[in-house]
Amino acid sequence: MRTALVLIDLINDLIHPDGAMPTCAAEVQRRGVLGAANQALERARDRGWSTVLVKVAFRAGYPELPAHAPLLGRARQLGALRMGQWGTDFHADLAVEPGDPVLVKHRLSPFHGTALATLLRAAGIERLLLGGVSTAWALQAAVREAHDRDFRVVLVEDACAAASPQEHQASIAQLSRLAAVVRAADLAGLSDPS
Repeated sequence: MRTALVLIDLINDLIHPDGAMPTCAAEVQRRGVLGAANQALERARDRGWSTVLVKVAFRAGYPELPAHAPLLGRARQLGALRMGQWGTDFHADLAVEPGDPVLVKHRLSPFHGTALATLLRAAGIERLLLGGVSTAWALQAAVREAHDRDFRVVLVEDACAAASPQEHQASIAQLSRLAAVVRAADLAGLSDPS
């Protein structure tokens, strides 16, 4: 079975303490999310799985962002999530490699308005491993849409975080009905069923 690891929104504005919207920064650090994400990247590369990095970002003036957007609308107010700025760079501790495909999204779901589904289908991907932030928002959207697009979904739980432990755990409980939930260390032994 062809597998891909997709990591979502591990960017400075959201997960660095100095970011403009660091809603997940404390939990990312407390949970060791970047270490787990790097472990997942290493396992994926060792096994020959595809990797895709996705980040939310907007052009100057935020033309892709509706004025009434309640969650992402804060970005406009704070001058956050601007393409080409430090805030939309992946965190320096994330083991990004030059060949890693990077997709920019303008909504919560990494599928909405991006080439993600096309990339995955063109590569014959059947199983998605997902991690990133926020478990309660982007990962909820990603798992649900991947499920509805008939991918086998695996959530790398320790490579995810939300704004609080309670929010993260509630999301994991919900998503475990649609996805297998594993830790990054488990990926080495993840079988490739036909």
